[in-house]
Amino acid sequence: MTECEEAPSPLARFALRVERSSTSPGNVKRTTFLLIAATFLLASRHAALAAACQFESQGEGRVAAIVDARSVRLDDGREIRLTGIEPTGTTKQALTSQLVGRDVTLRGTDDTPDRYGRQGALMFVAESDTSVQAMLLAQGDALVSAEIADKGCAAALMAAEAEARRQKKGNWADPSAIKNAESPDDILAGIGRFMVLEGKVLSVRQAGAVTYLNFGRNWTRGFAVTISRRTLPAFESAGMTLKSLENRRIRVRGWVEGTTGPRIDVLRVGQVELLGANEPGVRP
Repeated sequence: MTECEEAPSPLARFALRVERSSTSPGNVKRTTFLLIAATFLLASRHAALAAACQFESQGEGRVAAIVDARSVRLDDGREIRLTGIEPTGTTKQALTSQLVGRDVTLRGTDDTPDRYGRQGALMFVAESDTSVQAMLLAQGDALVSAEIADKGCAAALMAAEAEARRQKKGNWADPSAIKNAESPDDILAGIGRFMVLEGKVLSVRQAGAVTYLNFGRNWTRGFAVTISRRTLPAFESAGMTLKSLENRRIRVRGWVEGTTGPRIDVLRVGQVELLGANEPGVRP
């Protein structure tokens, strides 16, 4: 598998133009203009991230301890699960260094505890407008889980992850962070784990109430994405028909299951991303 090469970000393109201009005599004004424009672009991107995920407040507290890679305990005894992300090998360390002893604000759409008694929420440190989740993603210390339904917030989290991926930060410094969907043996080694995969959909088949996106010619052994009939309206609303994905390269994320052929069951549209011409994905 070769590493995924993505299009340079707007900031990266600006930086290249600044570098070229600064080496040319008589271009001081042009370089200054580009630096100002790049600063404005960076500020705009941060403003967009800050504007998203601003749900209703679910209370405040101080982080007393890190329970696990995506759960923290507040000093009042509440256990908070960070929604919208899946952990990587560095997530817990990042949480420990950034959150213990800090005052935080919780935001979300539902503060009902899960079956483990954890309150799911987006977490903000002190007066920051950027969530802890977005900061972890921007550092490459987490993966987007695609569980957040709000489109603006989901897009902001995906953008933070994409920027870290372009810059090969944290988890994305490892070429194997994105698995090749056309190599089932590598995927089988990660059964029971949350993975991000890329590859070309060779065929789209329907069997009963389930649609299969097949990445291999051997249907029993190759990797496939499964999508139930009840999820189809969400894809249609997003303007993505499953049949149109045939012969397209996509990025998919989710929990890998299966014994012979590995599978990811897609429950949300956000788990599937089309790879464009300048985002070719991995090659077999």
